[in-house]
Amino acid sequence: MVWIRYLVYFITIAFVTWALTQMEIASPGSLKLHIVTGQSDVYGTSEFSPVEIIQAIILVVCGLIMGWVARYCPSQRPVAIAFGGLALIFLVRESDYFLDRYIADNLWQVLAAIFGSLLIVYTFRQRKRLTIALARIWPSPGLTLLFAGAVILFGFVLLVGHERLWISILGDAYQRVIKLALEEFMELMGYFLWMIGTVEYALQARAIAYRAPQPAARRKRDTRRRKAKGTF
Repeated sequence: MVWIRYLVYFITIAFVTWALTQMEIASPGSLKLHIVTGQSDVYGTSEFSPVEIIQAIILVVCGLIMGWVARYCPSQRPVAIAFGGLALIFLVRESDYFLDRYIADNLWQVLAAIFGSLLIVYTFRQRKRLTIALARIWPSPGLTLLFAGAVILFGFVLLVGHERLWISILGDAYQRVIKLALEEFMELMGYFLWMIGTVEYALQARAIAYRAPQPAARRKRDTRRRKAKGTF
């Protein structure tokens, strides 16, 4: 039942958020939102934070779900590949610190550019199928939640999480950890919406895939019944 799923979503998000906040309250600094890794590290990083780890896990789960939709729901394959590709690009972006530090500098930008280019080419070449797939599933609660998550990640976080804004607000009391904490928790909220939207979209795509043959079969059955009645 739909309301049970949404209740589970609420309880899960509330529990994870509560656990993260209580962790920091019980042991200040345990969220590792501002870690200085060495003398050459001027700004510090939040990449080792449990919040960042949860974000990466959500992106991996979303990518796997979209991969399942692309394989088992052919009518929604273009949409699933598009959103799965976005999840992969987000994951590369979230892993920028480790890619640049331990493999090669600016590697994440190269990978994001490659994956983004491939995604643009794919969506352009499959634009007709993509339009048909969207028409089949719209209106869609899942896509609406995916859009809401994207608005938070691309619009709200980028603007509200801007460092110069918090320097202006806090003045001499500015501490970078405050900006990082707000930014990461806002991103986590966006990823939560992205995950719920992915699950709801996958359930709707599965229902469409299983329901698609039924109208044709029903029409054939009705035709046979009308012919059968006409013989008497």
